[in-house]
Amino acid sequence: MPYKSRSEPAELLILKTLNTRMNLANKDKQHYFNLKKGYEGEILFDSLTEKLQDECLILNDLLLKLNNTIFQIDSLIIHSEGIYLFEVKNFDGDYYYESDRLYKKPKLEINNPLNQLNRNESLLRQLIQYLGFTIPIYASVVFINPEFTLYQSPLNKPFIFPTQVNGYLKTLKAIPSKLIGKHKVLADKLISLHIKDSPFKLIPTYDYDRLRKGITCGKCTSFTISVEGKKCVCKVCGYEEMVTTAIIQNVIEFKLLFPDRKITTNGIYEWCNEVKSQKVIRKILKENFKIVGVHQWSFYKEKEHFNNTP
Repeated sequence: MPYKSRSEPAELLILKTLNTRMNLANKDKQHYFNLKKGYEGEILFDSLTEKLQDECLILNDLLLKLNNTIFQIDSLIIHSEGIYLFEVKNFDGDYYYESDRLYKKPKLEINNPLNQLNRNESLLRQLIQYLGFTIPIYASVVFINPEFTLYQSPLNKPFIFPTQVNGYLKTLKAIPSKLIGKHKVLADKLISLHIKDSPFKLIPTYDYDRLRKGITCGKCTSFTISVEGKKCVCKVCGYEEMVTTAIIQNVIEFKLLFPDRKITTNGIYEWCNEVKSQKVIRKILKENFKIVGVHQWSFYKEKEHFNNTP
């Protein structure tokens, strides 16, 4: 288990919902796809690092600040030998390296992840020193996608390619590690400094009236849902889920998009496009959310275990 787990970013969650309920501009749609792909790559890398059984502390998805400069760390492993810092990239296709620049074939220059890695390593080192610790940092760029190829890759660059990831982690696992108190103290300090709400979210303008209402399929996001008894059945892919689950997910999406709006029976009934009766909506809200106020002034608050917003 990671010492700090990764959660789906609020920016990605919002864009995912907006992509279903409105027509995103091309640039916003591309931004959404890039975020989604990056997150999927990070989750894939997490599934591999979680297999490390030796003494180490895995911290995923840290957003830190040093001297008014914010930097993000994809994955960090605190080991007795040092800190292993990883920049995870989910690139696919054919690339080549030339004059310290990275290109996607045929000749599209993209940001060299080494620049970001070097910046993050420097800022992390300074932050750790500021916190009173002296510990070496070993930084690498991980290309996690098996369909990625890099031509003309220099041998002296800290790149870990898809075919090397498992071997690298096996080597790391084979290094004896014995953590002491200071390692946990450092991990706890870094987690306490983590910025939960990123100030760099790129969210397009949207409003309630222009968003499509209705329950969506939990698998393919289609609006073609048939309520059959206590189940919602997708007419596109056949996916089934309990009505309660579908309503709760709609409430979560509603609150994610409109955090200042109160959760009410009438509001969720309208948001679900009147798929279920207000009586059923009220019963689900009462059973799964905390009621505040009485009669026509009552509304509901999310219980902690239903709050998916990071």
